[in-house]
Amino acid sequence: MSGGDIAGLIAAGVFAVLVGLLAIPLVKLGGVLDETRAAIRATAENVTPLLEETTVTVRETNKQLARVDIITSNVADVTGNVSALVALFAATVGGPLIKLAGFTAGVKAVFRAAEPSKPRGSRRR
Repeated sequence: MSGGDIAGLIAAGVFAVLVGLLAIPLVKLGGVLDETRAAIRATAENVTPLLEETTVTVRETNKQLARVDIITSNVADVTGNVSALVALFAATVGGPLIKLAGFTAGVKAVFRAAEPSKPRGSRRR
């Protein structure tokens, strides 16, 4: 064997060790990729029912919102009717009550003016 053959054998041995050392992380990386693939598959299997449940929930929520919209519309109608009723009551009863209050105040003032006035400086002793 010549010196070149020995150098070639040493280089081949170093290359084999280097390939062996690089193979270990590659095998571990393959395991990590297998676990990642399994996790993605499990997630995809769990996401599909979750999306279906979310779709059902959104549909039911939209139905309830439509009901709330109807209730809100009815409440607005009732509020308008009550407002009109209050305005009608105020116009019908309010005017005469104000006149009656004014009349009562006038009569009271007349009775006060008709009362004999008491002298201010006199005191009972």
